Amino acid sequence: MDAITKPVGAFCQTDGSCHFCVWAPERENMTLRLLQPAEREVKMKKDAWGYFTAAVAGVAPGTLYFLNPDGEGDFPDPASFYQPQGVHGPSQVVDHTFEWTDDSWGGLPRQDLIIYELHVGTFTPEGTFEAIIPRLPELRETGINALEIMPVAQFPGGRNWGYDGVFPYAVQNTYGGPEGLKKLVNACHAHGLAVLLDVVYNHLGPEGNYLEKLGPYFTDKYKTPWGKAINYDGAYSDGVRAYISENVIYWFRHFHIDGLRLDAIHTIFDQSAITLWELINSRIAQAREELQRPFFLIAESDLNNPRVVQEAATGGLGFDMQWLDDFHHALYVLLDEKGRPLYEDFGQMEQLAKAYTDGFVHSGEYVRFRKKTFGASSSHLPGDKFVAFVQNHDQVGNRVNGERLSVLVDFERLKLAAAALLLSPYIPMLFMGEEYGEEAPFLYFVSHSDKDLIRAVREGRKKEFENFKWDAEPPDPQREQTFAYSRPDWSKRQKGKHRQLLQWHQTLIGLRKSMAALRNYNKESIQAQPLGQQGFVLSRQSMDKEQQLLCLFNLSNDKVKYSLSAAPEKYRLVLNSKDEKWVQQKEQVYQVPSEIAAGDTLYLPPVSVLMYACG
Repeated sequence: MDAITKPVGAFCQTDGSCHFCVWAPERENMTLRLLQPAEREVKMKKDAWGYFTAAVAGVAPGTLYFLNPDGEGDFPDPASFYQPQGVHGPSQVVDHTFEWTDDSWGGLPRQDLIIYELHVGTFTPEGTFEAIIPRLPELRETGINALEIMPVAQFPGGRNWGYDGVFPYAVQNTYGGPEGLKKLVNACHAHGLAVLLDVVYNHLGPEGNYLEKLGPYFTDKYKTPWGKAINYDGAYSDGVRAYISENVIYWFRHFHIDGLRLDAIHTIFDQSAITLWELINSRIAQAREELQRPFFLIAESDLNNPRVVQEAATGGLGFDMQWLDDFHHALYVLLDEKGRPLYEDFGQMEQLAKAYTDGFVHSGEYVRFRKKTFGASSSHLPGDKFVAFVQNHDQVGNRVNGERLSVLVDFERLKLAAAALLLSPYIPMLFMGEEYGEEAPFLYFVSHSDKDLIRAVREGRKKEFENFKWDAEPPDPQREQTFAYSRPDWSKRQKGKHRQLLQWHQTLIGLRKSMAALRNYNKESIQAQPLGQQGFVLSRQSMDKEQQLLCLFNLSNDKVKYSLSAAPEKYRLVLNSKDEKWVQQKEQVYQVPSEIAAGDTLYLPPVSVLMYACG
C-alpha cells in the first residue's frame, strides 16, 4: 500500500472555517488550542498515516494557535505560515489570498539572468521587504534582473543570516512576514526582476526548533556541521519528504517565487530508491505545468560533481544550475596575494583558464586541502549550468572581519574582477553593494535568547577561524553593533569612485546583454590561454561564429606583451579599463590600438582588461 501524504498547516476555507493538519505519527493524541477570539480546545483526528486533522468553523485569518501532543504542552505548528511573536510564540492562521498584479509576468530565461544576492535585514536601514522596493529601479538600471534573497524562514530574534531558521514555511516576522514578501515579489515582477529565494533543507537551527516534539523529522544516522540531519530515508521519512517537497511548491504557488537556491545539498542524505531529488523534480514539473511559469532550482554543492545539474531521470539530481566556487577561488588568489594561504590548492593562471573552459578546476586531481583526489570534469556542461561570482555572503562573511574585496584590493583590480565575472561564460551573481564597491563589512550575526547557545556560537566561531589560520578573533556575533556594521551605505552609489565602478558594471552588463558572443554558453566556443603567470586571454564567439571576441586580462603590475597570431579579420577595440573615463588619476590612462590584426603585437597595460571584437 502506498504511503498517503497530505499538505500540512492551517488552511483557510471559503466558508470561514479553517482546516488544520499536522503530521505526528508517533503521537497518540493531538489537541489544537485556539487563542482567539476566546480560548478553545479542539481534539484532532488521527489517520492511518499519522496525520492529525481538524476542520474548525469560525476561525478567521490572524487567529493564533498552538498544538499540544499527548498533553505535553503547547508548541508552534511545524508547518506554521507565520510566527508573529517569534520562534517561541504561537502560530498564526494566514489567508494566502493576495492582490497580485503580475499576471503578465512570464519569468526570465535562465541564460539572461544577472543575479544580485542580498540580505533583507541589512540591505536597508529598515531591514524589511517593503524597504527594498524603492531601490528596485536603480538595480534594474544597473542591469540586475534577478534578486537572490538570503533565507527568510523564521529564525530566532531579528538578526541572523537566515541559516538558523526553524519554521520552513513561516516568513520572518521582523522582515514583514508573508504579506511583506508578496509585496516585494509583486514589485520585482513589475520592474522586470525575477526573485530567487535561498532555502535550507539540510538542517534546522537550534533555538525554537520544536519539530522533534511533533514527529521524527531528524535522524542520528547522518551528521551535518550544524546539527542533526533531516530524516529523508529512515523510518517515517515519507512524512518528512512530503513536508520538504511541498515547501518547494509553497514558495512557487503562494509567493510567485521564480526559483530556489538550496543550501549545502552535499549534507542532504537520502539512500531511498526514489530520491528526494526525484520527488522534488516531479512536484516541480507538475507545478510548472499547472502555473505555466518557469521555476529554477540552484544548488550549492561541495562535491564538484556534474551529476548535480543532470536530469534526475538519468541519475542526476535535476538542478538547473549550481554555484561555481572554483571560479571564485581561482580568480581571488590571483587578485589578492595575501589570500593565497586560504586556498592552498589554487594560485596558478592555468587553473583560472580551466575555470573558464571547464568549470570545475578540481576534476579528479589530488587536492591537499581534502587530502584525496577530488571532483569530476564538467567540461561537457554548458556555462549556463553554473552561477559564478567574485563575492557572496559566504566568501565575505566567513572572513574574520567580514572584509569585502573592495578593502582587500585596489580600484583597478576591482574593475578587473568585475570584467572577469561579467565576461565569463557563466550566469553572474553580484553580492549586495559589490556593484559600487561597498566597503562596509558583512559579518556573521545572531540574536539568540539562550545564554548557553550564545556562548556556544561565540566559541564555535572562534574555533572555526582557528582552523583557517586567522590571526584575530571575530567580532561578537551576538552584539547588535556587529549587525549594524554590516549595513551597506546605499548613498555611495552616486559618489566618486563608487559611481565610476557602478558605471563600469553597467557597461559590462550592457555588453553582456547586447553581444551575441557573450550570450553563447557553449563550451566549444570558449578558449582561455594563460599569458605566463601574469594574465590570460579569453576567446569567445557567437553561436553562428559571426562574432569573435578577444578579452585580454593582465593581472600583474607590469606591461605584458601579446601577439595576435591569427585572426579572421581586424579586431576593433570595444573596452579598455585604462580609458580616461574608467581611471581615477590621469597618469593611469593608457592608449591602446583601436584595431589589431593578425601579426600585430600590443602591450597590455598593468592590471587591465581590454576587449576586442570582430564581426
